[in-house]
This record gives sequence, structure tokens and C-alpha cells, in this order.
Amino acid sequence: MRKKIVAGNWKMNTTPQQGLKLANEVNELSKSVPADVELIIAPPLTHITQIVQTLGKSRVKVSGQNCAAWEKGAYTGEVSAEMISSTGATYVIIGHSERREYFSEGNETLLNKVKLAMQNGLTPIFCCGEKLNERDANQHFKVIEGQIADVLFKLDAKQMGNVIIAYEPIWAIGTGRTASPEQAQEVHAFIRQIVSKHFGVELAKSTSILYGGSCKPDNAKEIFAKADVDGGLIGGASLNASDFIAIAKSFPK
Repeated sequence: MRKKIVAGNWKMNTTPQQGLKLANEVNELSKSVPADVELIIAPPLTHITQIVQTLGKSRVKVSGQNCAAWEKGAYTGEVSAEMISSTGATYVIIGHSERREYFSEGNETLLNKVKLAMQNGLTPIFCCGEKLNERDANQHFKVIEGQIADVLFKLDAKQMGNVIIAYEPIWAIGTGRTASPEQAQEVHAFIRQIVSKHFGVELAKSTSILYGGSCKPDNAKEIFAKADVDGGLIGGASLNASDFIAIAKSFPK
């Protein structure tokens, strides 16, 4: 059985004090979430150490939002995978559409990040997805396959077994538009199919694929009911503990 996962990407929001309050609220409400759902929060880097220490042995896990493509050295302002791991975080988001778009991160850079993350004991949450013009041109499958092939297909099966994939329809992030549950399922099934072709059916069956496009309490249940959707990478709704937990309780019984 693959994991059901709901991960909250806080992006560049909250001060350390606000973030600690939010993390504690999520932790308190997490008691109502079924035990088979993995809960992850990805606060800004400035908060991570304190949040990890405060949460202790809580079921709520902590993720970095990004890591450097280099092990260490003269890269002012960058934060290495080793540094993130040293805080006690256990996950890291890699290849988010905003990193690709605003910081021009290409697949070679992302492959370095994935490898360094795993070398330092972090589970990568690897993002892929198409822009509006790519979907309108019916190129979305080609784009997504290229993103996955150029990074994840460079890993061996053991490494791939430690990767979570997040599908982000970029045209549905922060726009108020949401991919329909059917559109989400179609792409998730396609991702699982290409993983299966490259790594085999069993590994594909065990790979968690999250939906990352404006998932909210009022649409999560319908999206999570789809066979190949294993949870969500949640943006704006993760900044409200009640909304985040409501999403985490949206899996079919």
C-alpha cells in the first residue's frame, strides 16, 4: 500500500512566531486525522529548527521548501541539503513550479538536488507539471514525461523508491482555477504508467503521487477519491490549520 500524504507548502509566508503558532495548531488538530495519512508541513527555512524541536515526536513531519544543487561552498545565500537535514526535517520539496519559473531551475540542477537530498537522508517531493499554453497545445503529457525522464529516470530503483511525486498543473495554482478530478486522475495515471514502464509495476504501485493545484477543503474529497491520487501538496489552504486538517480528512473511508 502506498502512503496517503498531505503536505503543506507555506511558501514565503509567516514570521517564525506565526509559523510556530500555525505548526502547533496543525499538531493539535492532527489527532482527528486517520492514522494512515502522513502529515507534512514545509515552513520557511527560518522556522524549521524551532518547529522541529517544538513538535518533537509528533506525527506531523517537517520539510524544507528547497535545497541547493551543491554540497557546500561559496554559494552565498544558498542552503544545502545537509543543513536542512541537520535541523531534523525529513523531507524537501524539489522542482516546484515557482523555482522552475522564477529561478530558472532546469532538470540538471534538479537532478543534483534530488541526489543531494537523498544522500542526506531527506525524502524528495519532486514536482512536475505544465503551463497553460502547454496544456492548451495538448503538450502536457510530453512536458511532464520530459521533466520526469530527465531527473527521476536518472535514479536507480532503490533511490526512486524514496521519491514522492507531486503533479502541479501550473495553470491551476493561485489562479482560482482547478484541474477537474478527471483531469487530475488522467495525469496521475499517466505518471504512474511511465514510472511503471521504466522501473516496473511494483515500484509504480508503491509511489505516492500528490495533486498540487489549488486543492481546498471543498474539492479535496472529490480529487482524493480518484484511484491514482494519493494526496495533495497544499499551498494557500495550508496556512489555515483547520483547512489543512479538513483536507487531510478528505480521503475516502
